[in-house]
Amino acid sequence: MTLPGAPFLERRGAELQLEGQVLAALARRHGTPLYVYSRAAMRAALAGYQRALQGRRHLVCYAMKANSSLAVLQTFAEAGCGFDIVSAGELERVLAAGGAAHKVVFSGVGKTRDEMAFAMQPGADAGTNGVRCFNVESRAELDRLDEVARALGRRAPVSLRVNPDVDARTHPYISTGLKSNKFGIAHAEALATYRHAATLAGIEVVGIDCHIGSQITEVEPYLDALDRLLDLVEAVEAAGVPIRHIDVGGGLGITYTDEAPPAPAALVARLLQRLDARGHGGRELLLEPGRSLVGNAGVLLTEVQYLKRGAPADVAAGAARNFCIVDAAMNDLMRPALYEAWMRIEPCLRRDAAAERWDVVGPVCESGDWLGRDRELAVAPGDVLAVLSAGAYGMSMASNYNSRPRAAEVMIDGAQVHLIRAREQTRDLYAHERLLPR
Repeated sequence: MTLPGAPFLERRGAELQLEGQVLAALARRHGTPLYVYSRAAMRAALAGYQRALQGRRHLVCYAMKANSSLAVLQTFAEAGCGFDIVSAGELERVLAAGGAAHKVVFSGVGKTRDEMAFAMQPGADAGTNGVRCFNVESRAELDRLDEVARALGRRAPVSLRVNPDVDARTHPYISTGLKSNKFGIAHAEALATYRHAATLAGIEVVGIDCHIGSQITEVEPYLDALDRLLDLVEAVEAAGVPIRHIDVGGGLGITYTDEAPPAPAALVARLLQRLDARGHGGRELLLEPGRSLVGNAGVLLTEVQYLKRGAPADVAAGAARNFCIVDAAMNDLMRPALYEAWMRIEPCLRRDAAAERWDVVGPVCESGDWLGRDRELAVAPGDVLAVLSAGAYGMSMASNYNSRPRAAEVMIDGAQVHLIRAREQTRDLYAHERLLPR
């Protein structure tokens, strides 16, 4: 049985397997909590974009905030991907994984002078003259970038990130394209900002960019945003400022429960149709997918520690809960606590027993520390559970809250299973701290 949204995850008999590997066995071998990824699933997700874009000038830039583990970045770099970054640290990771700076777009509202300088000259070992472009998000940032570039004797390639005021119809925390969001330059101010950019000696205008949010499950918000971008492109070029590429961002959703987002190929087809219909089919197209490349490629494995039942009468009345206490927590997987996100939870070895209703919770000292509520599960202490669709915004948002070491990560690559991040040890957490003199 293949599970929804996860084509490389299936149950064979009682055992849950990812890319043919028995997940319970991986938990025994590497311990829990444990992130497990399928490399084949990542490649297949990327191929959906690449096939749809064949014959068109394009660059797919993986939005690495979704999962910045080096082996994940290596997988996409080897497949020809560029990268969408939001910090100098992310650029360093791209280079360490074998990615090329000239395939990087640098987004983010708060770039510092040091980050700008590093991105323009990331070092001789990078073998390039810097990132492909900066997605600039305010006029103040544009002026600062001009100063930094001129001080280095360079011209910074720039794409203005425009806020199109388009509702992505997603969670408010991950909506980024409305007037009320902090991201981008207001649509009404974009033409004047482009004119200003064209006067700056340290700036080279190369494109236009937008990103309207994350976990988007419809095509229409993208088309609305693209139309607003194309209106601007035509106005900006009429003002004498050429635009080489159009970057429509990322944000395509995945299936966590019953969502039915369009396939990458369907989204791309509609975008290309709109570009052609408006006479812009020859322009280079950039996309910045993140979650849709890695989300359904990963699971988080966690072991059941205790079962804590409420009084039956209180549970029936809603005054108490049954708690399945596991060894993974909100520091390992923040999405449920931060967004109240629903993520499917499956036993790695299905029991022949009656299911009960449980809240799956972790050991962190917060009532918000939960991975799933009201889940029908047949479980016992020592069982391993898999939290599905955990490849995106899992490990990349993990913390050491409560002095908890971060989980290990493994990558399945066909018949091989590689440890790609060793489990942290408690001593690692305070290795850079210092006691006061006595």
